[in-house]
Amino acid sequence: MLKKPSEEFIKDGAQNVTQKDVEKVIIRSEEIQRKFSAKGPLARFIEDGKLLIAIVKDYWAGAYRQIPYGVIASSVFTLIYVLNPFDMVPDVLPLIGQLDDVAVMGACLILFEQDLHKYKDWKIGQG
Repeated sequence: MLKKPSEEFIKDGAQNVTQKDVEKVIIRSEEIQRKFSAKGPLARFIEDGKLLIAIVKDYWAGAYRQIPYGVIASSVFTLIYVLNPFDMVPDVLPLIGQLDDVAVMGACLILFEQDLHKYKDWKIGQG
């Protein structure tokens, strides 16, 4: 099962996230969102992708800080990983190229499920 290696991969990658990486996610959020199109392996994560982008934006803007920075760093790492077409398995390979993106995205969601639910509840309360 890929769960453990993917979780470790995310935690390791999150340790190297910089302010520039956070800014990259915010600036390129629309491009990242397009990776979660209705077609392809990432389609199941359309709403989750929007949620990760929103939490990074709200954290960066100072609107939501009730979350450990490690969750933000891991979200940034995951979104940059999905954005990067030349990750472990290049996205130019049809279907197979996105399976590692799916594994990393899924692991991120499992790792921080409770934090993401708290944020989602907060976000709903803001609207």
